[in-house]
Amino acid sequence: MQGKQETLKDKIIRLLKLNNSPHEIALGVGLGAFIAIMPLYGLHTIMVIIAALLIRRVNKIALLVGTNVSLPPTVPFITWIGYSIGRFILGNDYPAFNWLDFKHFSLKNFMQFYYLLFVGSLIEGFICAIILYFLTRHFVKKHLSPKNSAITLK
Repeated sequence: MQGKQETLKDKIIRLLKLNNSPHEIALGVGLGAFIAIMPLYGLHTIMVIIAALLIRRVNKIALLVGTNVSLPPTVPFITWIGYSIGRFILGNDYPAFNWLDFKHFSLKNFMQFYYLLFVGSLIEGFICAIILYFLTRHFVKKHLSPKNSAITLK
């Protein structure tokens, strides 16, 4: 005789209860945001899966929630901020970000643009991850307690 088969609802509840201390939830959101800000377009999902597998003490749902920082309306702003930070860090010898430059875009322009964007996005992602980590941790500690949530905090 077979045991009771786990329903989808049971699986979701079990997933929500995995790694659910305020630190683990906040770590998930922060790491998800860092991954979302990185200009590795098309690889974000793979990076989130790898992070979820490698970092066992991270809340998997929170990791996915954190990636929502990078939605279509926010991508232009994230890109501009990342490029501007990269330009500031590496020196203002590089051209300012200008959407009109994309009219005459070449591989050389792309490599110069992407280098600044990548360097700036590392810093932008790190700052965003730290801020979201502390905001999320504060929110979870304040609003989610064992008496008013299905999630039991440590």
